[in-house]
Amino acid sequence: MKPMAESPRDAPLTAVVVIGGGPLHARALAALEAVNTDVRIIAADSGLDHAVSAGLRPDALVGDLDSISASGRMWAYAHELLIDTHPEAKDETDTELALAAAVALTDAQHLLLLGGLDPLSDDRLDHLLGTLLSLGHPSLGRFSSVSAVVGSSEVRVVHAGRSLALPLDGGQTFSLLALHGVCTGVTLTGAHWPLAAATLTSTEARGLSNISDGDTVVRVADGVLTVVIP
Repeated sequence: MKPMAESPRDAPLTAVVVIGGGPLHARALAALEAVNTDVRIIAADSGLDHAVSAGLRPDALVGDLDSISASGRMWAYAHELLIDTHPEAKDETDTELALAAAVALTDAQHLLLLGGLDPLSDDRLDHLLGTLLSLGHPSLGRFSSVSAVVGSSEVRVVHAGRSLALPLDGGQTFSLLALHGVCTGVTLTGAHWPLAAATLTSTEARGLSNISDGDTVVRVADGVLTVVIP
């Protein structure tokens, strides 16, 4: 992708990228670089500041705008971004609102979330958990793939009836977590500890710290499974 470059807005989309709070790690920028050029970027509140700082040009700004900088606001106005402002007193987080906007782009096939963890702030665990939980929303199941780079960790979300070849080298560590409730029919191949039609629950860490043997594939019959690659 070419940072800060204009692209035709009537071209078919391959992916929609949501950028949350916190500086973008090099791993996040690498994930974005790997995406096809036909993308739309949605910034969630202060995510716009971090996107611009990384040399990116968002297409839209979503949120209550309580954490974006004054210069970020002016940048958004100057570049005529689509701005969707919400009241501070709301049920959804800015990230959830940005994800909902991503779902509305019905021609986008893939979803990538970047950011969502700000090490320079007060290290809010609840914000991190909220971001991870929002990736399991049923509406995101329409995407062919749902992935994220939160901080320096990569996250892949596998919805019911889907299988996923994990981007792992042999010996690389990864974890399977049923953050959104019970996952049944979990099958894992190409791993040191494989699974066959297993059931994982949100109250156990059975899938933590597995090791890839190469060509690692996970499948979920029912439920939403989160894969974390540290």
